[in-house]
Amino acid sequence: MAWRSEILDWLKKLTVIPGPSGREEGVREVVASLIEPFVDKLWIDTWGNLVGLKKGSSGEGKLMIAAHIDEIGLFVSHIEDDGFLRVVPIGGIPERTLLYQRVVLRTRDGRLVRGVIGLKPPHIAKPEELQKIPEMRELFVDIGASSREEVEKAGVRVGDVLVFDRDVAELMNNRVAGKAFDDRVGVVSLIKAAQLLEEPKVDTYFVATVQEEVGLKGARTSAFAISPDAAVAIDVTIASDIPGVAKAEWFTRLGKGPAIKIVDGRSASGLIAHPRIVEFLISIAEKYKVPYQLEVAAGGTTDASIIALNKEGVPAGTISIPSRYIHSPVEVVDLNDVYNTALLAKYFAEEATPEWLREIKGRVLK
Repeated sequence: MAWRSEILDWLKKLTVIPGPSGREEGVREVVASLIEPFVDKLWIDTWGNLVGLKKGSSGEGKLMIAAHIDEIGLFVSHIEDDGFLRVVPIGGIPERTLLYQRVVLRTRDGRLVRGVIGLKPPHIAKPEELQKIPEMRELFVDIGASSREEVEKAGVRVGDVLVFDRDVAELMNNRVAGKAFDDRVGVVSLIKAAQLLEEPKVDTYFVATVQEEVGLKGARTSAFAISPDAAVAIDVTIASDIPGVAKAEWFTRLGKGPAIKIVDGRSASGLIAHPRIVEFLISIAEKYKVPYQLEVAAGGTTDASIIALNKEGVPAGTISIPSRYIHSPVEVVDLNDVYNTALLAKYFAEEATPEWLREIKGRVLK
């Protein structure tokens, strides 16, 4: 597994950087440095998405492959007189994952300030308080300061951002744990796919999108600018192969390969993947012997759902990387799944032809 050390190195570089929605610039800078050798053109668009283009040999047709660089986090909303910080969420960050976690805050001038998330001690809590998950308003961040003045002297202001403070930990069986794997593992697969892709027939746009966790905003604007003929998003999905979950609810499992999404969200905001994209991904996986799973997801969605609605519509789908404990500081993935996702995305771009893109975009009946 010659690829393992490179993928692990990229993942460590990308996850250590605080980059919640709207504050992705540090992550984007590193992604740009990693993907630059593998694309013909590279730019940052108006909204902050990073776009790399690998030109196709045919001179016609456009394919978009997207993965988001933002992570969940917190905004500082108030500074108490005694130096504690109050916070509000950025994206879907559940209160149950926050309690007593270490966090790192990035000030507007780039300084890093570490702290912990605190709560009233259980010894003085009311019995009914101990029986429930604390609400966001009950939590606070302790950076060690004793006054508002000390906080401000450290450069901390209202509007600064915090994320979980965790390194990547290597587990058994080629599995790793850490924060922001949603979707930095997808970004790693995106970069690896660009590295592996040699001679695409159609122009292939590798897009590291911003603000996915707060409404798929970067995917919306980048898709409008690119106007792709077809697209896939690379993102994580629920690996529910854990105790307490019935096997009938094991939507995907670690180590069994990327999941080709059939549907997600179960609502108007979700995606029913384009059948021709699904069929194409399955045929490619079987042709090149890339292990894969089929996914009918319980909830959530990806950049693909908004790319699919661009202009007159875009045939779109998702390649999912199974991940346990999503939106927590200890997300767990299998590095084999990360690599095989890159392979599947690479083959998808290699096999796409202008003729196939024209065919799936509709036809005149009369």
